[in-house]
Amino acid sequence: LLSEEKKEQKKEEKKEQKKESWKDFIYNPRTGEFLGRTASSWGLIFLFYLIFYGFLAGMFTLTMWVMLQTLDDNVPRHQDRLANPGLVVRPHAIEISYNRSDPTKYEPYVQQLHDFLQQYNDSIQEGNDLCLVGEYTDQDDQPKKKVCQFKRSLLRQCSGLPDTSFGYAQGEPCIIIKMNRVSTAPSLNLHAARLFKGLKPKCMTPDYVQPLVAVKLQLTKEDYNVEQTVECKVEGSNLRNSDDRDKNLGRVTFRVKVFQ
Repeated sequence: LLSEEKKEQKKEEKKEQKKESWKDFIYNPRTGEFLGRTASSWGLIFLFYLIFYGFLAGMFTLTMWVMLQTLDDNVPRHQDRLANPGLVVRPHAIEISYNRSDPTKYEPYVQQLHDFLQQYNDSIQEGNDLCLVGEYTDQDDQPKKKVCQFKRSLLRQCSGLPDTSFGYAQGEPCIIIKMNRVSTAPSLNLHAARLFKGLKPKCMTPDYVQPLVAVKLQLTKEDYNVEQTVECKVEGSNLRNSDDRDKNLGRVTFRVKVFQ
């Protein structure tokens, strides 16, 4: 019995020693150590990492600043090998499907068009230059570049001004097509090419807006409930738009289905 009591006492003593050792490790009141280090030791470690990471942050900031000094605000330093422009459609959907008798179905498309054309509002574009056909201006020496107007009213029935539903309520939806920016403007084979030539500046400016083309699908009753596939291409002497490996090179295809 005495040996068992001694064993129990030893177990209790070991438990107490472990508790004391953990307490001393967290904070030792005799030496003033916290987690095994004194306040001065922790201070030196903190100072080292502060200087170390401060130096790294300074080097990163300096290299970023040097790199930004070499960049042009208007022209990208590096360009990819894709010289052909891509086409983008708005509303931002390859498949447009809605019921013309249910406004909740086509309202998201209409709202996308209104939001997209905000920067093309006539009141905003009045502040830009009215560029005449055949007139070109060299602005290389001017600190503030001017850009040509492109008013949304030029889109007429697809401007959202005479018809705020862009024809969606009547089952004749409008789709707006925008050409992505390219380094050099191609010669376009388009009935409105004369208007477009003066619209692209040599360098991008904050007020510049890209010219648009609007497509209005004049569907009849026979076209309702049937999916219509439309393909638009950019035609030009130096453009590729029939590469089977890239269906989006110089062209765009979208589908429209209107339910009656």
